[in-house]
Amino acid sequence: MGRAVAGASASSSSRPTARLVGIDVARCLALLGMVATHVLDARTSAGDLTWSQWLAGGRASALFAVLAGVSLALVSGRRTPFAGRRRVRSSLAIVVRAVLVGLVGLLLGELDTGLAVILTYYAVLFVLALPFLGLRARPLLALAAGWAVAVPVVSHLVRPVLPDRGTASPALDQLAEPGRLLSELLLTGYYPAVPWLAYLLLGLALGRLDLGSTRVAARLVAVGLAVAAGATLVSGLLTRDRFGAAELDRIASGMYGQTPTDDGWRWLLVVAPHSTTPFDLLQTGGSAVVVVGLCLLLVAAVSALAEPGERAVQVLCGAGTMTLTLYSLHVVMRTDVV
Repeated sequence: MGRAVAGASASSSSRPTARLVGIDVARCLALLGMVATHVLDARTSAGDLTWSQWLAGGRASALFAVLAGVSLALVSGRRTPFAGRRRVRSSLAIVVRAVLVGLVGLLLGELDTGLAVILTYYAVLFVLALPFLGLRARPLLALAAGWAVAVPVVSHLVRPVLPDRGTASPALDQLAEPGRLLSELLLTGYYPAVPWLAYLLLGLALGRLDLGSTRVAARLVAVGLAVAAGATLVSGLLTRDRFGAAELDRIASGMYGQTPTDDGWRWLLVVAPHSTTPFDLLQTGGSAVVVVGLCLLLVAAVSALAEPGERAVQVLCGAGTMTLTLYSLHVVMRTDVV
């Protein structure tokens, strides 16, 4: 999906840079992770969480969102943000793509798949990111961290007065209730765009860095790992003895977009797939940064050995250049008609 936005940047050179190939590898992994959570069993016959669900649950979709931010950075100036007319043109192009992606998402939402389709939320994220396109890496990183901590608290306070979400996937018939659809896309849905903007801001910050530098890539791995591990450990300490066995099992399975708002503040302390708590956003965001850094280091190492090696990685992870098409296809293939 992100490649659909970033494709114009890649065309400026006859030979893809290691930076873009590394990002494509990360996109491929995000796609595979999301498909895995949809098509593979979440539980073993004994009732335990499967390794695929443990690894990709919540993290794959977060990686998608972070990579969307990277793509926006690539089409809005890379390390030096566009200004003036160039920024206006790039913003308009992003809006057009957002409308098209959102329409595809609404159409897929009409299908009986049982999946929570991310595309419509993804389109809203593009639009919400527009005011931040002029920022450089450091302020974006600070804003992403602050957003991840503060906005889930605001959401916790606001959601009780908003309408309940309709379905897991917004569909065309929900256009008849624009207010309810908007609250779902922004705050009450499976991938609520307002809290998830933290991922976009993080991705924008990454895209403003020198991603062709192995030193930068290594720092991404180290910092991302520290944030992800730190969020997990602190959450574990704060939630110790606060939840029973049944609640812990629910936390491990995922929160389907939201934490409860009628049971105190303790749920904001958990790390659970799709819970959109501060600890969830920090843990999954940190995990996404680790994946991006490792993919950049992988391509850099292969490229240093021989150019054909980089081409081989391109071919092997070619799905990363057509994620919108492949994601949509896998959703369609989940219908009974197919």
